[in-house]
Amino acid sequence: MRARALGLGLAACAGLLLAACQQGPTAAQREAAARQQAAAQRAAQSQQELKLYHEMLARNDLQLAASMGRQIEQMYPGTPAAAEVSKGLPGVAAQAAKQAERRRLAALWDYQAGVPMAGGTQNTATIYDTRGDGTQGDIQLVLRRHSQWGQSVYLYGQAPGFVCKGVCRVPIAVDGGRPHDWSAYLPPTGEPALFIKDDARFIAMLEKAKTLVIDVDLKQGGTRALKYEVAGFKPKDFPPLARH
Repeated sequence: MRARALGLGLAACAGLLLAACQQGPTAAQREAAARQQAAAQRAAQSQQELKLYHEMLARNDLQLAASMGRQIEQMYPGTPAAAEVSKGLPGVAAQAAKQAERRRLAALWDYQAGVPMAGGTQNTATIYDTRGDGTQGDIQLVLRRHSQWGQSVYLYGQAPGFVCKGVCRVPIAVDGGRPHDWSAYLPPTGEPALFIKDDARFIAMLEKAKTLVIDVDLKQGGTRALKYEVAGFKPKDFPPLARH
């Protein structure tokens, strides 16, 4: 009888163990497993984005790289990828800002080459003035090389144009320095333009400058200080005319 009772007891214990096994992991175990799986997924995703970050750096797309780096820091804090990005991101962001500014300055210029004009051909480089609020103004600084008229530098606005009698003096300041007078004159054909004499010296000065401020008198609007952000000028895009 005792042996039979013992056998029944062991069977009952085995049944309890089997029931426990069939119930599966506890809620706490399932939660821990889910956390581990999510962490593994985040780590894998962060490594994929880290790879993209390095690819952007390799092709010198610093603005996108800086944006991706900030995204990795925000979305995957505490991961090895975020730690790696954080080491170099301040320097990348600083270089990205400089790259963006260089592109902005270069985009202010417009170049045209080999354009037919008045029986000849001309190459031009033009830029509008920048207003105090950073928006584009309405008076162009024009560099021109024409096959018949030669090289010229002039301001071009809207009618009625500029005030200048004979040869007048136009103050020009370079990079915030003291203004110096340059000789200028109006075109005899009556366009709303003001030509700067000594064009070769002016272009040589411009190639080394960041900003020019040119004070002009307008027939409508009085005296204006025209600011030109010329640092993005590319001499190669304003070539001499081909000789025939």
